[in-house]
Amino acid sequence: MSRRPVVVGVADAPTHDRGRALPGATVLSIQRDAAHEALAQAGLTIRDVDGLAVAGMWGMPGPGAMQPVLLTEYLGLEWPRYLDGTNVGGAAFVLHAGRAAEAIRAGQAETVLIVYGSLQKSQAARALGGRPAMFSNQWDIPAGLPLPAGAYAMAAHRHAHVYGSTRETLAEIAVATRAWAALNPAAAFRDPMTVDDVLGARTIASPLGRYDCCLVTDGGGAVVMTTEERARDLRMPPIHVLGHGASASHTSIAHMPDMAKLEVAEHSSRAAYAMAGRGPARMDLAMLYDSFTITVLMTLEALGLCGYGEGKDFVKGGRTGPGGSFPVNTNGGGLSYCHPGMYGLFTIIEASRQLWGIAGERQVEDVRTAVCHGTGGVLSSGATLILSTEKN
Repeated sequence: MSRRPVVVGVADAPTHDRGRALPGATVLSIQRDAAHEALAQAGLTIRDVDGLAVAGMWGMPGPGAMQPVLLTEYLGLEWPRYLDGTNVGGAAFVLHAGRAAEAIRAGQAETVLIVYGSLQKSQAARALGGRPAMFSNQWDIPAGLPLPAGAYAMAAHRHAHVYGSTRETLAEIAVATRAWAALNPAAAFRDPMTVDDVLGARTIASPLGRYDCCLVTDGGGAVVMTTEERARDLRMPPIHVLGHGASASHTSIAHMPDMAKLEVAEHSSRAAYAMAGRGPARMDLAMLYDSFTITVLMTLEALGLCGYGEGKDFVKGGRTGPGGSFPVNTNGGGLSYCHPGMYGLFTIIEASRQLWGIAGERQVEDVRTAVCHGTGGVLSSGATLILSTEKN
């Protein structure tokens, strides 16, 4: 019996009005509906689920402090054997998928459901931005550093100083991502965008302007994982989890070891590539957390998709956009598709759709292997996942 971990179902929550949840939606109903949709895609029901992973900022303080327990009750799960509520910021769900893969492989769970939901736009809240001036943040918060944008702006300045990236470099990323969003009916923002539009937009935290920053939307999603053996009786072809890795280094940007390098991504991807037995040269596309355009630039380099300092040339001329030689964030990413506070789960959802060949107008040809990467905090944590239609 093969206990290879595979993805068999995904779903994301519908939104309207540029990223607002449908009327009557709640944080819990978003996760419930996405869970049922992902399970239905696989040909499963909630009764098949014996593992649950969830993270978020909702319901805290209060029952949201024990999100796996609350969702066990709300979803009607019967005695789940595997629970994971680890929160390392936006990287959490990619980390969850790696841990779920090991739990499935070890026989600790048969079918794991990973879910997320948020109403941050409807509630006009940026819960992850309200960091208190304590612990390592006691230095930068009193100094007036706007978070998280200010921290990423500092990294952008440092990267420009060390490697020569420019505002035009970052604008290329925003434009390519918007071009993908134009092909995605579910994207919050689909209007055409040019480099000049990005450069002329209102400054948020120099050098980052409005279009260098992720959206503020509602949303959520779900991913279903199980064994290769179980997948033989299900509706979708199995997507194999070939490798995974995670790492972290700091909470405050002032303690980032090297502000020009996303070393957490270098460490997490190194582990993922080693486990998968294939490196960056064999990746057909990348789904990268794009909290800011600088996040994408630094992640491309840290994942070895190009060398350090080579990112500024790698993204030129729409290379990562539709028709380019290396597709990145084909759903429109957090910059144009959605960003409900924690984005990592959506990298897995879109990668799975591309690997299944069901991405519609934005479908990339001959996709066999994808790298997903989540970033949390202020370039603080990283988690990498290698997905493929092939076995390792």
